[in-house]
Amino acid sequence: MSDLPRKAVTRTAKLAALPLGIAGRATWGLGKRIGGKSAEIVGRELQQRTADQLFKVLGELKGGAMKFGQAMSVFESALPEEVAGPYRAALTKLQEAAPPMPKRTVHGVLVERLGEDWRDLFEEFEDEPAAAASIGQVHHAVWHDGREVAVKIQYPGAGEALLSDLTQLGRFAKMLGPLLPGVDVKPLIAEMRDRVEEELDYGLEAQAQRVHAEEFADDPDVWVPAVVHQCDQILVTEWIEGVPLSEVIADGSVEQRDRAGQLLARFLFSGPARTGLLHADPHPGNFRLLPDGDGGWMLGVLDFGTVDRLPGGLPATIGESLRMTLDGEAEAVYRLLRDEGFVKADIALDPQGVVDYLLPIVEAAEVDEFTFTREWMRTQAARIADPRSPAYQLGKRLNLPPAYLLIHRVTLSTIGVLCQLGATVRLRAELEAWVPGFLPDEDVSEAAVPAGSP
Repeated sequence: MSDLPRKAVTRTAKLAALPLGIAGRATWGLGKRIGGKSAEIVGRELQQRTADQLFKVLGELKGGAMKFGQAMSVFESALPEEVAGPYRAALTKLQEAAPPMPKRTVHGVLVERLGEDWRDLFEEFEDEPAAAASIGQVHHAVWHDGREVAVKIQYPGAGEALLSDLTQLGRFAKMLGPLLPGVDVKPLIAEMRDRVEEELDYGLEAQAQRVHAEEFADDPDVWVPAVVHQCDQILVTEWIEGVPLSEVIADGSVEQRDRAGQLLARFLFSGPARTGLLHADPHPGNFRLLPDGDGGWMLGVLDFGTVDRLPGGLPATIGESLRMTLDGEAEAVYRLLRDEGFVKADIALDPQGVVDYLLPIVEAAEVDEFTFTREWMRTQAARIADPRSPAYQLGKRLNLPPAYLLIHRVTLSTIGVLCQLGATVRLRAELEAWVPGFLPDEDVSEAAVPAGSP
């Protein structure tokens, strides 16, 4: 496929085929069981076939379909290994690339947005894209002043495709849910749909990237490329080399995995405190490991199209509830969550049950270092997704206030990436340094994480 499918009927037909395919494979599975094959083996084959088709279609369509696929891909570590293993390569591909636009379409957009003499802006421009993702693709070029740049070009019709895909996906969210234990797919799709306008506005993206580039300009751990030029549907930024996090996940050394995990946690938790913005698209395709010049690694950050605006940093409620949960203060945690709307006024829950529900989520903060693994993630997902478990029943009665929805998704996604990396991370140090309320007031001044620390 060479271009973004623009006719709604074409995209809708492809997406509509997904639930039909799931239903068809379920019928196939029933036949196999009747024929004597064990339910466990049939179930595993069914999940593998379903996942195969799902990620193939999502990757082909780009737009909202692929964006949803990228968001889901970070939860791959929650799936049973026998299911995740066969299509891990497909998930990695979703994180990094999609079929590109043809050259004529690229040139047409450049003429329309930069003028007939657009080539005068560049010393060199590579027609083959360096990367192609959900709503745009990136070309490597040399700006007229000699700087290597990345030219991000939005697909024609991307807005239509995003809205159409996410609306269609929302209609059969329940059928996709079983592929991701512990993840509520429907609100994930709804939240993505609500942010379509921001995602398509390269002016807002450029503004967010400029803020981060300025704040992290002298940071030894994080590098954000500067914005060189921006106009409607075109964003030109400094070029960034490095090892994609997807490659670190697949083949990285223990040192690279641990360093990438530490820096990812540091960037995502420190960003709101330093910039008032939360990078809200933490899938591996948006990060690179770069040599820091001293024999170590720093983190390169891409794509600021989705951010959460948090002028005061992360809400203090998050840090306070984490701290009190670690201290076993069940009643205090329960009161705080009720005040913030996590527990609705007309619902009564067991305070200790609420703390028990939260403890595994903050398990990584109980110790100085924690190793995130796929096995640990699968255990947590199974605990929350099993209808027979108390955690599942309690989770259904908790409420997620809108102001916390994106923060919650970013946190879960980050944990998913850390588990894919298998990274050992000093998470508690990052929480102490950057999350308001995690430390008692008198200890905050002593909590800074040293620059360049591992």
